[in-house]
Amino acid sequence: MSLKFGVIGGGSWATAIVKMLTENLEEVGWYMRSVYALEHLKKEKHNPNYLSAVEFDTTHLKLSNDINEIIDYADYLIFAVPSAFVGKELEKVTTSLKDKIIFSAIKGIVPETGQIVGAHFHDVYDIPFENIGVITGPCHAEEVALERLSYLTIACADEQHAQIVADHLKSWYIKTTISDDTIGTEYAAMLKNIYAIAAGIAHGLGYGDNFQSVLMSNAIREMKKFIKKVHKMKRNINDSAYLGDLLVTGYSVFSRNRMFGNMIGKGYTVKSAQMEMSMVAEGYYAAESAFKINQELGAKTPIINAVYQVLYKGKDPKMTFKKLTEKLD
Repeated sequence: MSLKFGVIGGGSWATAIVKMLTENLEEVGWYMRSVYALEHLKKEKHNPNYLSAVEFDTTHLKLSNDINEIIDYADYLIFAVPSAFVGKELEKVTTSLKDKIIFSAIKGIVPETGQIVGAHFHDVYDIPFENIGVITGPCHAEEVALERLSYLTIACADEQHAQIVADHLKSWYIKTTISDDTIGTEYAAMLKNIYAIAAGIAHGLGYGDNFQSVLMSNAIREMKKFIKKVHKMKRNINDSAYLGDLLVTGYSVFSRNRMFGNMIGKGYTVKSAQMEMSMVAEGYYAAESAFKINQELGAKTPIINAVYQVLYKGKDPKMTFKKLTEKLD
């Protein structure tokens, strides 16, 4: 019997994951909260709000706006909703998650618990860590839609689960590698969004490429210190899941976190920048969580601190980043 996959989420990354899975599966389960988006997809064969250029053969999709229906259907569940809303979506769950293999494609922290998504599933839903995995980049949904060569890292303590997900996502334009660093890769995916906001703020303030390269160089070292404090194990921080994901999020025109930071640097308030963006900048929520987590860890994180001060304490970006430049090397 072939394994069944279900994707939870209706955004650009969820849409990209469904596209990848349909390259390998006869049917993919897909939960979307929006009835309008579902009806549009059935009729017009594309998601009306995200990656609308991607056309789906809907005979190969099991579509539902009932999260429990897709959970019951699937053996492997991939969650791809913004971290700020994952708690709200999970409140709707009445069916058991116990026997499911859960992979998170969410790059952030669950605000209600202040935990990365894997830890949230383990603590709140009692799912064993070997049944929880992470899907990380470097990979932008927009480039998946264009079928541009992209790389994914699939992390899970159970190598077999990681390999199954990797095999079902790979195609001629998607290359996959597996890792056992579930915690490190998930924290890296969360932290790189904060650094992308920093890169955006710097750009908005008028700093050039020379400074951006120094900022990114310091960011990867800062990330290494933070993750080492959270979960000490042998890892190469220069691997694609860490450094590669940081670079694409910090530099790409598709990066919503960089875009958000750029607006802040140009003088937008946090609220006005959020209102102007149609998509959630995960790094906004991650900045507060990472700052609070680090109060206990005690890692040296001047970039995270600077972003937190600007976003949550109303500090002037120009003055804050001027002080930051003196702490970088």
